[in-house]
Amino acid sequence: MKQIQKVSPLPATALALVLATTSAALAEVTVDNCGEPLMFDRIPERLVVHDMNMAEMAFALRLQDRIVGLTGITGWYKTSPTFEQERGDIPELAPKYPTVETLVAAAPDLFLAGWYYGMQPGGEVTPDTLAPFGIKTMVLTESCVHLNRDRPEASMDLLFDDVVRLGTVMGVADRANALVADWKDQLAAIRAKTMDTDRLRVFLLDGPADAPFTAGRFAIANAMIAAAGGTSVTGGMDTSWGRASWETVAAANPEFLVLLDYQTGNGAEDTFRFLQDHPVMAGTDAVRNGRWIGLRYEELTPGPANIAAIRKMARAMHPDRF
Repeated sequence: MKQIQKVSPLPATALALVLATTSAALAEVTVDNCGEPLMFDRIPERLVVHDMNMAEMAFALRLQDRIVGLTGITGWYKTSPTFEQERGDIPELAPKYPTVETLVAAAPDLFLAGWYYGMQPGGEVTPDTLAPFGIKTMVLTESCVHLNRDRPEASMDLLFDDVVRLGTVMGVADRANALVADWKDQLAAIRAKTMDTDRLRVFLLDGPADAPFTAGRFAIANAMIAAAGGTSVTGGMDTSWGRASWETVAAANPEFLVLLDYQTGNGAEDTFRFLQDHPVMAGTDAVRNGRWIGLRYEELTPGPANIAAIRKMARAMHPDRF
């Protein structure tokens, strides 16, 4: 058997291996988990994944044979045929938030979730409440800001690092690194087409509401808009996802809209009609000129669908470049 050479400890980052001495199985590996070390002395064999975006991360790494359950899918979203094909016969343990009892019954050794992606600070299901049952929790990095605001502004590394981190822990680091390298090449090609264009003012809206729910500077959607050749008008909000005011958004006069499409009713189309009838948004350039795109939840939260979504946005914002 081929031995992997031991490496000396490195600072905790999403990609850092503190110790690797493995042949067929992981001996010891430590990755960053919201600023705290998360150590494994063997490759997890039973994985539960919350939410569609993280499920697609696991599918992209071809981990289906080790996924014993999904949570938080059908209670909110309509899945695509591709998602269902990749899911196969993996059961959904809870349509929305899982309970501790639900997770313990599935006997996973790893739960992949995030803050407000299946867990809530001080809630029933947290890394601390699962630890006594031998369940480790890998936390989606985008969501770490809900515990500690001393975080860097969102970049596409939120996706890249999480995929490599999951791949490292699950013993498929080469697969993860190859995926990330391909995604970076795709993004470089998109940026090459848009880098010298005027950056459009973009507003992302998560459905009709009295106060707009949108993405701030810690949300990967903010980085996606930038990668597509735009600037988010709410990109200065000191949060990942949160509420803005209609007056502030309208004053920024967005030129392009990204509308979250949950595929309920007419989805993004209904949201655009809401904006056409809105007393302050109706006069903005984006609404008057009908410049918008609808994107699904899993396209706007950290996951493999981000890359194709950036390409869709870039084409819609800068059609002359594509």
